[in-house]
Amino acid sequence: QVQLVESGGGVVQPGGSLRLSCASSGFTFQIYVMSWYRQVPGKERELVARISSNDDRTKYGDSAEGRFSISRDNAENTVYLQMNNLKPEDTAVYFCGAALTLGLPAYWGQGTQVTVSS
Repeated sequence: QVQLVESGGGVVQPGGSLRLSCASSGFTFQIYVMSWYRQVPGKERELVARISSNDDRTKYGDSAEGRFSISRDNAENTVYLQMNNLKPEDTAVYFCGAALTLGLPAYWGQGTQVTVSS
């Protein structure tokens, strides 16, 4: 059974940091492209960051560039998202995704809420 379980969300003040984790099981994590998306009510889910399966190449959405960092630990089947200098507009539900290609994930986690507020 495929499972992606996000953790690390919460409430943080503007300028603060959070580290999200996504623990995965039920599929061959090492060959999957892993990504983080986020969604706010009434808007489409948008790509935050993506990391390749074999050479750790990364891609960031415009809003994340320079502030967020994605990484993966293939031994632990876990992908991380380090978020620094958080802004109120980063408030969203953050989802972990797994895909065999650079397209939309085939598998999704349940999401973790990130709220940036003073």
